[in-house]
Amino acid sequence: MSESSPSAAGRVERVSVTAGEEASLAGSMREPIETGVASTVAEAIADVRRRGDAALVDHARRFGAPDFGREQLRVPPDAIARATAAAAPSLRDAIEAAATQVREVARALVPGGAELELAHGQRIAVRTVPVAGVGCYVPGGRAPYPSSLVMSAVPAQVAGVERVVAASPPGPDGTVDAGILAAAGMLGIDEVFAVGGPAAVAALAFGTETISPVAVVSGPGSSWVQEAKRQVLGQVGIDGLAGPSEVLVIADGDADPVAAALDLLAQAEHGPDSIAVLACVGPAIGESVTAVLDEEEPPIGRVVIAQCPDLDSAVALADAFAPEHLELMVRDPHDVAARIRHAGAVFVGPNAATAFGDYVAGSNHVLPTGGAARYASALGPATYTRRMAVVEMTDDAVSGLVGHLAVLADAEGFPLHRRSAEARRTE
Repeated sequence: MSESSPSAAGRVERVSVTAGEEASLAGSMREPIETGVASTVAEAIADVRRRGDAALVDHARRFGAPDFGREQLRVPPDAIARATAAAAPSLRDAIEAAATQVREVARALVPGGAELELAHGQRIAVRTVPVAGVGCYVPGGRAPYPSSLVMSAVPAQVAGVERVVAASPPGPDGTVDAGILAAAGMLGIDEVFAVGGPAAVAALAFGTETISPVAVVSGPGSSWVQEAKRQVLGQVGIDGLAGPSEVLVIADGDADPVAAALDLLAQAEHGPDSIAVLACVGPAIGESVTAVLDEEEPPIGRVVIAQCPDLDSAVALADAFAPEHLELMVRDPHDVAARIRHAGAVFVGPNAATAFGDYVAGSNHVLPTGGAARYASALGPATYTRRMAVVEMTDDAVSGLVGHLAVLADAEGFPLHRRSAEARRTE
């Protein structure tokens, strides 16, 4: 890393990568976390726990729906049905196409169980059990996202979750976006709540007079929503902490500069805190993409053109950055894909724009961000299931293992553990 300077195209930056310094550059490219969020969110959660529906109503009135009333918290099923029937046929077809692809991939990802008998004769069955209820948060601030409801709800349904509900911020008129309601109707979701932000997460986690609590809260959202998910973790499960959207594109001289530029701009389109990085292999592609960017409107988010000395350095930068989305626009993308360890989702070859993953490819667009792809995975059926061991001890198993148990119990100072096990010994 040796230089950083903005170009004429808004928030487009140019950096040079030095071999061996990829991790340092990856860290410096991330924006600092907004301060003051945690305390504000904690106050909102405490308010919902204390006042229930009244807090949700005040929250809605404060954030864009001044005449909101308690009777508007749950969207009536007939309003969902009307929105579904009134949706444009093209939107209905698009939602159905997205849900079909996501459902097929989710079915392939459903975790299975196992049954085994160990050497001493004890039998262990590991069952995969769906959670009882899931709350899908659907953003509705800058724009409504019916696709996010598809991505959160379909894997839960495939996993066998009996109760799937949705929460989305009401607009100025106090109602949830019609496109989100249409998606809910098409997915068979009849519990939709007009509540957003940290208040929605708190209501889903702890419950109010109108909203029954769930077991897992999922879905993308603002930094406030993500902080709320972090604070309620333990009361409920969460899918992960999704921050600003991000993409890293590795491109060499074979890449189409127009397609690469549009892919960068598309992810920067998510918001001013989003980041799109082009890891250039060879100087020509960086100049070509920059030329295209200069002809477009300035990006909404941040675009970084990172000039790498070679492909190895570009791969090292990608693995260090651990992007939400990684695109491989290189001569041998499958070879490079095999080398990647850290990415939320990898898009291989010239046709695999991240936008397909955002909507209709079938992979899930709720992905780890902020470097979390080093340890976290995309949302899927496993997010909504838990493993439960079912243990059966035969007489032979007790006889063969009770001595070892006694030694461990004595070492840890638990004499009643020892006596409890020894009470089962038959000889």
